[in-house]
Amino acid sequence: GQSTLSADERRLLSGVLLSTERVWGEIFQRSGATYRPAQMVAYSNTDQSGCGVAQAAMGPFYCPTDQRIYIDPQFFNELSRRFGAPGDFAQAYVIAHEVGHHIQNLEGTLDRASQTQARASRTEGNAIQVGVELQADCYAGVWAANARDAQGSILEPGDLQEGMRAAEAIGDDTLQKQTQGRVVPESFTHGTAAQRQAALRRGLETGDPAACKF
Repeated sequence: GQSTLSADERRLLSGVLLSTERVWGEIFQRSGATYRPAQMVAYSNTDQSGCGVAQAAMGPFYCPTDQRIYIDPQFFNELSRRFGAPGDFAQAYVIAHEVGHHIQNLEGTLDRASQTQARASRTEGNAIQVGVELQADCYAGVWAANARDAQGSILEPGDLQEGMRAAEAIGDDTLQKQTQGRVVPESFTHGTAAQRQAALRRGLETGDPAACKF
């Protein structure tokens, strides 16, 4: 697997990140708030993040401590090869989902969720985590809906299907079926394929972050 981003990937990722800054900047402004953008860091093998060591093969993740999105270049190869979800929008959705976590961090949602999780049982904790992940999926949809309006069409026909395929490929039930051969719902931490697709669609259809409450 490659350990650096290709020029095309870098362009796509920074384009998506810039687009999220514009869209969320406008949404925050409407409610009288100021949006502080997240930074993006590509990492290979192991890098230090404010959240400890970033392990390659972890896929992309958001670290609330340093407000950075860590991107593992190999993940995009995986996305197209293993998950059968190639294409720009699948990659864009992954970034927009991590930006969704950044929004949750700015809104205090991540803090509240981890405080509740600290007092909850493991199953309850997982359920809270699913809510957090689905809201980030919904926020990714909100970005795509608003980006589409602003640019005429950031979404080409087929993009939505691409995003949906990616959402399905990284649904907990899909991944568990592949790795364990069976599905254990109480261990879900990101939501089922159907839940993730529904959350993404809700954001896309409303374009409104308020529709993403959980």
